[in-house]
Amino acid sequence: MRLLLVEDNVPLADELMGSLKGQGYAVDWLADGRDAVYQGSSEPYDLIVLDLGLPGLPGLEVLEQWRAAGLAVPVLILTARDSWAERIEGLKAGADDYLTKPFHPEELQLRIQALLRRARGMVNQPRLESAGLHLDESRQCVSQNGVDTQLTAAEFRLLRYFMLHPGQILSKSHLAEHLYDGESERDSNVLEVHVNHLRRKLGREVIETRRGQGYMFGGAA
Repeated sequence: MRLLLVEDNVPLADELMGSLKGQGYAVDWLADGRDAVYQGSSEPYDLIVLDLGLPGLPGLEVLEQWRAAGLAVPVLILTARDSWAERIEGLKAGADDYLTKPFHPEELQLRIQALLRRARGMVNQPRLESAGLHLDESRQCVSQNGVDTQLTAAEFRLLRYFMLHPGQILSKSHLAEHLYDGESERDSNVLEVHVNHLRRKLGREVIETRRGQGYMFGGAA
C-alpha cells in the first residue's frame, strides 16, 4: 500500500517514515501544503496522512481542494491542536479520521489498517481475511488452515494488497504503483518472482494469472 505523509516537523516525519516503512508501506513525504495539493491529486495513493499546520497552504485547505477535485482517497489528519471545533472542521472538510499529537505509533498503525479495510468494505474485520487466508499485519505472517507461514517483507506487501482487492484483475503496472514509493525502481519481473514465491507457499490457485491483463487473487468477486 502506498501512503503520502504530509508533515513539516522533520524529526516526527523521519520517525513516522521509519515506522510506516517497517509496517510494509511505501511512503512518500512532503512538508509543504502547495506541493501536497498537486501530488495528492496526481499520484495513486491508498491513504494520506495529513498534518494541519503546514507551510505554504494550511492542511485544511489542502484537504478541501482535494475533495473539491473529487479525490476520494482516505485521509487521516494529524495535528497538535486539540479542540472540538478544529476536529469538526476537519471532518466536515472530508477527513476520514483524526489523530491528535502526541500519539502512540501503534494507534496510528491500527487507524491506518482500519481505514484501508473500511475503504474496501471490510468494516468489521479485526484482522485481514480473504480467500481462506488470515493475515497478521503485526507479525507479517499469514495463516492458512490453522498453519502460520512466514513472509518476506516484499511478499507481505504484495499479499496484503491482493487481500484488500480480492476478485479484481490487477496489472503489474498497477501493483508497482501501489507497492513502491516515488523514488523506487519498479520492475515487473521482480513482482512476478514474488507472486511465484507466494504461490509456492500458499498454493498456485490462490493467485490466478490473467494473460495480458495481470493477476487476480481469490477468484472472481
